[in-house]
Amino acid sequence: MMNAGVFIGTANRGFAQQAQEELRRLLGSVKSEWIVPGEVFLFAAETDREEAIRRITGNEPVFLRHMQPVDARTSWNGSMDSLMGFVVERLSASPPYTGSKIAVQVRKTEDAAPDISSSVVKTAVDERLSSDYTAEPVVKGADFILSLFLTKDTVYYGMSRPEENLSDWSGGAVRFRREDGQVSRAKFKLLEAEQAFGLDFTQYRSALDIGAAPGGWTSLLLERGLKVTAVDPAKLDAGLLSHPNLTYHAKKADEVVFAADAFDLLVCDMSWSHRQMAKLVRGLLYALKTGGTAIITVKLMNKKAFQSIREVIQDLSPELELQKAKQLFHNREELTLFLVKTR
Repeated sequence: MMNAGVFIGTANRGFAQQAQEELRRLLGSVKSEWIVPGEVFLFAAETDREEAIRRITGNEPVFLRHMQPVDARTSWNGSMDSLMGFVVERLSASPPYTGSKIAVQVRKTEDAAPDISSSVVKTAVDERLSSDYTAEPVVKGADFILSLFLTKDTVYYGMSRPEENLSDWSGGAVRFRREDGQVSRAKFKLLEAEQAFGLDFTQYRSALDIGAAPGGWTSLLLERGLKVTAVDPAKLDAGLLSHPNLTYHAKKADEVVFAADAFDLLVCDMSWSHRQMAKLVRGLLYALKTGGTAIITVKLMNKKAFQSIREVIQDLSPELELQKAKQLFHNREELTLFLVKTR
């Protein structure tokens, strides 16, 4: 399988087949094999590396969370000596990286070198980059990402620019630190959406949060300085209720009437079926300004993922126009849509 168009692809667990289908649509015939069944896979395109990257990044897949090029691979016996010998060999054969900022990202399968941690490997490679190539090891803001994927008997190596990996997080696993007093982990979904969609919530003024309880998304928007109207018959976290920018309606969203064009942001993270959710959101679009943004999670419990996306987009058209759909790391049996109201 080794050629210039070989990559390791990663999707959320259980959705790798959808990612593979997207790749076939973009690249034509794609050969793939599992590294971690249902989640991580090796794939080879008929095109060369540069063309494959151009097609994938130019029309970013919904379910492919992360990819890394495979510039070389080698068998190994699980020892640090054999691993570092291979890495040094690859660096010596590459263009000089003097002065470059390089992020080393190491991933392992569960049965790979149990006595060697990913952090130990990263530290060893960082030290070699610094001493032999006067490169600057970094975690974020890298010029290049050096990717190592270790299985029980194989090491995969790749060097790429961050944008070529779809995510500059290792494996696309976006990590946020849980805060003291954090209302819920749902907050991480909206934080990740803000990054993935290139948004800045501080640029909005007034938000409607549908199905807000217990208030994870509401809390983030309040932190960003927005006035938030939260709607949910379930209870909102008590710590939010005294916030001066919060209006809380302990009702169903279709039982509340809002002023026309009252909001420039609408968010919805509900556990309803995708078509029930779309019907509810559509009934509230009169309250979203033209040009306003909607961030919506779509539940995929029936696993008919592509059909679900098509149905929601159809149900919300033509008022809402899809800008990007992505299954984020913090999504599980769902994905997130970024839409704009066009009329």
